[in-house]
Amino acid sequence: MEILSILIPVSLILGGIGLVAFIWAMKTKQFDDPTGDANRILMKDWDDKPKP
Repeated sequence: MEILSILIPVSLILGGIGLVAFIWAMKTKQFDDPTGDANRILMKDWDDKPKP
């Protein structure tokens, strides 16, 4: 039972860090174009060759 006094605060701290990272990602618009990548996968035009 003594391990719970360590595991509970550690899990709360890690959860808080994850929440802060998610909020930061939302505020810096990391998820601005959610449909762009999905549509790009289904396109027939391949972009294998670099443009000059």
